[in-house]
Amino acid sequence: MNKGIFHTLVLVCLLLLAAGCSNYQKLLKSTSVEDRYQAALKYYEKEDYYRANQLLEQILPLMGGLPEGEYARYIYANTHYKQREYLLSAYQFRQFYETYPRSQYAEEAMFLHAKSEYMNAPDFEQDQTPTLTAIEAIQEFMTRYPESGLMEEANAMLEDLNVRLDRKAFNSARLYYQLRYYNSAVVALTNFLNEHPASPYGEEAAFLRLDAQYRYAQESVLSKQQERFMEAVDFYQSFIDQYPNSKYLRDAEQVYSNALSELDKLKQTTATKSNL
Repeated sequence: MNKGIFHTLVLVCLLLLAAGCSNYQKLLKSTSVEDRYQAALKYYEKEDYYRANQLLEQILPLMGGLPEGEYARYIYANTHYKQREYLLSAYQFRQFYETYPRSQYAEEAMFLHAKSEYMNAPDFEQDQTPTLTAIEAIQEFMTRYPESGLMEEANAMLEDLNVRLDRKAFNSARLYYQLRYYNSAVVALTNFLNEHPASPYGEEAAFLRLDAQYRYAQESVLSKQQERFMEAVDFYQSFIDQYPNSKYLRDAEQVYSNALSELDKLKQTTATKSNL
């Protein structure tokens, strides 16, 4: 392609763009609801969600009693979703299905509300309040539409969010162990195991509880050591019963062996004192 043709094409594209911008600016200033609505539909179909959103935002308050108002509000919510404005799309989709509960778009709106909440949920390191909100939204959708074709995706989102909560809870419990607050670690890990029985972190949590209990017993005053080493032995039995092929098995057996050795020493000490 020679330079003259190329420059001509560029010029034509710029002129079309300028004309498009000019038309859009005129629409923003127009007083015709119908003209702006039709233009918004065209922008929406072309996936120009920003311009569709701006036009719909202007006219929605004027379309409450019109037949087109329902669809206009639905695609308005979706323009926020498509632009990844998930807080806004969550709010708008909820507004939609609460306003139009019998709409043909109500099921998808409720799902996209839940998905918006899911997309807004943070990684496990951060505060998980938005995660709980997303879980509630997904469960609400699943209860309302148990036969929905979107159920598989809803289940996948729910599972992912529960894993995030598991990991957050596990990391919080494990932190006590890492900081060497062994008694607090035992309590926190026990609570984690009770509250998250099917967690993928259960195996590691059970091993860390065993090791934390052993270390806690080591640091205890002599009068408390026997009771606390015995509890470590109990944790070992519970661990191997649940995870007989654990990757932590060798370490667990070492902790168990050390606990038994400590108990033998305590018995010998007690026997020696009795003979004095």
